[in-house]
Amino acid sequence: MDSLPLGSSGLRCSALGLGCMGMSEFYGPSDDARSLATLEAAVEQGITLFDTADMYGAGHNETLLGGFLKGRRDKVVLATKFAIVRPTAAYARTIDNSPAYVRSACEASLRRLGIDTIDLYYVHRRNPQTPLEDTLGALAELKAEGKIRAVGLSEVSAQTLRAAHAILPIAAVQSEYSLWTRDAEAEVLAACAELGITFVAYSPLGRAALTGAITPTTLVEGDFRRAMPRFGAEAWAVNRPLVEALGDFASARGATPAQVALAWLLGRPQPLVPIFGTRSPERLRENIGAAALRLSADDRAILDALFPPGIAQGMRYTEEGMKNLDV
Repeated sequence: MDSLPLGSSGLRCSALGLGCMGMSEFYGPSDDARSLATLEAAVEQGITLFDTADMYGAGHNETLLGGFLKGRRDKVVLATKFAIVRPTAAYARTIDNSPAYVRSACEASLRRLGIDTIDLYYVHRRNPQTPLEDTLGALAELKAEGKIRAVGLSEVSAQTLRAAHAILPIAAVQSEYSLWTRDAEAEVLAACAELGITFVAYSPLGRAALTGAITPTTLVEGDFRRAMPRFGAEAWAVNRPLVEALGDFASARGATPAQVALAWLLGRPQPLVPIFGTRSPERLRENIGAAALRLSADDRAILDALFPPGIAQGMRYTEEGMKNLDV
C-alpha cells in the first residue's frame, strides 16, 4: 500500500488507516478477540495508521491497542486524542483544553497504551475558552520531552487551523468527510493544502450507511446511530435512494459501495488519508481493495452529481455532538 507524509512531521503512514473506536463503544457489542484479529489483519495488509482516543470506551480502546502493540510498535503509526471528557457512560461531554489536562491526559494515554511516545496526538475538540497558545504550548512541551512526535487537530475551522499552525506546526487535521459529508470542501481542505497539512477523513463510509449493509431498522440496541438524525425515519426516506444509487454505480463497475466511497477519497490530489472503522477482518480486506480501484474522471463526475454537498438529510451528529464542533 502507498504511504503518505503526515504534514512536515517526518512521519509517514499508509494511504488508508484504521479507526478503532467501534472496537470499544458506540456501535453495539464488540468482541476483543475479533477486534485483535482485525488489527492483526490490518498490519498484514499494510495498514500502518491506527486511530484511537482516550474517551473511546473510557480508556478501553487504548488498553486494547496497547496489548496489541507489544512486539509491533515499529509497524504502527499510533494516533490518539484528548479533550473530550465524559464522566459517565453517557454521550454528554465537556471539552478540556487546559495545559494541566493536556499533560495528565497524555500521561494517562501513554500508560494505557504501554508506550513511551505517541506518534500523532490530536486535540479531539477545541474549547474556545482556552487560548490556543496555552493548549499548543503544553503540546510543545510534551513534544520537547519526547512524549509525542506530532500534533493534530480534529474538527476545527480553517481560521483555527491557520492560527494554530502559526504557533506550532500541525501535522494533520481530522474531520468527518465522505460522499455525503462534504463540509470540509468549503474551506478546510484548501487550508490544509496551502499549509502542507495532511487531512485525515474519518467516517469515510458515512458510519457504514454508504456500504448499503445497514438500515436504521437493523441497528442493535446500544448503537449510537439510532439517535443520529441522518438515520431517523424522515431523513432516511431521502438518504436511502442515495445509498441505493451508490450500490448500483459500484455494481456496474465490479466493486462494492464501500470500495467506491473510499476510492473517491483516495483519488483526491492532495494528501488525504481515509480512516475507516471495522471490527471484521473480512470487511477490512474488502475496504483495502479500494486502494486498487481507479475511478475515471467521468466516474467522479457522476458521483459528484449524485452526492453534491448538502444532499444528505439530517445533521451528522446529535445536537450534543454538533455543539462541540469548531465551525
